[in-house]
Amino acid sequence: MSSWFQRFLLPGFAFKAVVIGGGYATGRELAEFFMPSGPWGGVAAMALATLIWSAVCVATFAFARLVGARDYLSFVRALLGPGWVVFEIAYVLFVVLILAVFGAAAGAIGEAMFGLPKLVGTLTLMAGIALFATFGNTSVERLFKYVSFLLYAVYAIFVVLAITRFGDRILAGFSVPASADGWALGGVTYASYNIIGAVVILPVLRHLTSTRDAVIAGAIAGPLAMVPALLFFVCMVAYYPEVANETLPSDFLLQKLNLPVFHLLFQFMIFAALLESGTGAVHAINERIDKAWRVRHGVELSAASRLAIALVLLVGCMLLADRFGLVGLIAKGYRALAAIFLAVYVLPVMTLGVARLWRSRGIEGKRLHHGEHGGHGGHGEKAVKSPL
Repeated sequence: MSSWFQRFLLPGFAFKAVVIGGGYATGRELAEFFMPSGPWGGVAAMALATLIWSAVCVATFAFARLVGARDYLSFVRALLGPGWVVFEIAYVLFVVLILAVFGAAAGAIGEAMFGLPKLVGTLTLMAGIALFATFGNTSVERLFKYVSFLLYAVYAIFVVLAITRFGDRILAGFSVPASADGWALGGVTYASYNIIGAVVILPVLRHLTSTRDAVIAGAIAGPLAMVPALLFFVCMVAYYPEVANETLPSDFLLQKLNLPVFHLLFQFMIFAALLESGTGAVHAINERIDKAWRVRHGVELSAASRLAIALVLLVGCMLLADRFGLVGLIAKGYRALAAIFLAVYVLPVMTLGVARLWRSRGIEGKRLHHGEHGGHGGHGEKAVKSPL
């Protein structure tokens, strides 16, 4: 029996896990997409991005339940037919890029905090991802759950400390007149290239019991994913506009707080965010292979097979891809990848997917109507046969 947490909150936590990555957690993406529109323009852009995320998650979760898809390949095959090949190629390139970036970020954290060689941080992240991916859905879901609690707690503490130390600057930042130009474009752009997370986390939808569950979970997913970003953005406003030019806004603000222990905790939280994001990407590929394996051989992938797949992915992406220049090549085409996902996922699910959901709703309504009619007929027949 699925709990309310598994039905309504877990999908949102999983979605947050995939989209948070390295740029969101460090504040770099917030500075890039929201800060240029000023404090209030940034908040408006975040609200728009949240609405887009929720709408696409609702459509994605409901369509996935309609077609019985629990992995991204089953989903895009049902949605696109032969067009699934384009999505698969784009997704594999996307995974190569993000895992390489996560590995580099973990190496940088280890070097900055403990003076370790970058390879140590990268290998530690690889080991963590491989460990959680090995044991399948239950292991991954627990990771999403407990890292989410850690993340929300750290961001909440961060906001309290920021208000205590420079709350007056935050108020002043929101009071300064600033152009909000471009807020809509910023919100749409940020939402579009992160929304792929909705289809990545389909394995956790196994707990949904109805279309109503899918709609509620999808609607909640947007706010769950954006709340930490909003809290962090509010803190960033204290040093607007100079914080927008910082490579790592999180480090910039943590230095202003001057609390070494919390600084260490925050870096640990970022590492945990990289862990859950990387695990989500690897687990999605494991589930895609598991589905094909079950269809062909009638048995599930073993834990050893999941581990082997994870290690091949991680070594190829984190250790080899950058060395051979593949990461730089993919990064140059990153916007093209985002456009491909928009064309082969977001637009189809919001048009073709929603249309199929609407048709299925109509068919179900007719079935219920005929069932009720038949029921009344039965009742009437019994009334005629009654001795009274």
